[in-house]
Amino acid sequence: MKPSLKKNNSLIFPYFLLFLQPVFMASNLIVARGGVEFVPPISLAFWRWTTTFLILIPFFYKPIINNLRKIKSEIPKLFFLGLMGCGICGAFPFIAGQTTTMANMGIIYTSSPVFIILLSTFILKELIKTKQIFGLFICIAGVLAVICKGNINLLINTQFTTGDIWMLGAALGWALYSVYLIHWKFKFNFFVRFTLISFFGALSLFPFYILEEIFIDHTNFDLNFTFWVLFGAISPGVIAFSLYAKVQKYLGASLTGFTLYLYTIYAAIYGIIFFGEELQNFHYLGASLVLIGVYFAKKT
Repeated sequence: MKPSLKKNNSLIFPYFLLFLQPVFMASNLIVARGGVEFVPPISLAFWRWTTTFLILIPFFYKPIINNLRKIKSEIPKLFFLGLMGCGICGAFPFIAGQTTTMANMGIIYTSSPVFIILLSTFILKELIKTKQIFGLFICIAGVLAVICKGNINLLINTQFTTGDIWMLGAALGWALYSVYLIHWKFKFNFFVRFTLISFFGALSLFPFYILEEIFIDHTNFDLNFTFWVLFGAISPGVIAFSLYAKVQKYLGASLTGFTLYLYTIYAAIYGIIFFGEELQNFHYLGASLVLIGVYFAKKT
């Protein structure tokens, strides 16, 4: 009986992580909606990733030093990944959170696998299948349904929320990050790479942070700033990315992609609980189309 119980536990734990990881990943949208009330969006993104780097570096500075020669040759790639994964995907959702809802952000962000397939086709010259093309059109229809709130006239007259467009940009940024993260092979482990990407992500945000401070809004370094920066660095940062690596190790890349579907659900739940948001009919329509589209697009 004991070996059987041990085997069952070993099977249950990875799937428990599969459902747990999006709890932390989707908390990024809590920061996007709540944190921007107290901290300017680019400042929030910059300090979030700077703090993430400062949390990680004490644990991984030795392997970084030991691999310094290898790392020097990979700096352009690491900077690009930092720009996409932490710069664009870090700042754009925070800018979006000023004018759109968590449900909208979650649904639109779920469309990123579609961009991954398109980019893989055009950049990596991968073949695209008929089912994937079908899925792409369904997914795009779902995103448009959310952006125009189910009213085609808003789309025709370009009367949509700018936050939704920022979120679409974040989804595209994540797709670029994902495609090149898989395509480029690095000679050091996940956590060393993540530490370096967080550093270069903060570096890519720094000039925009300075411009925001001078011309748009000034950061108040108070308790609210401390809370939101630490929360953003730890929950959707260190914890979410660490769990993602664990899930991928246990279940593989394909099944780990299921976390993105849960991301949409958790985002909507967070919006209802913390910000009193209400789900509209176009949310159900858009989410259904996006998830069906992603299913067909990713189906092999």
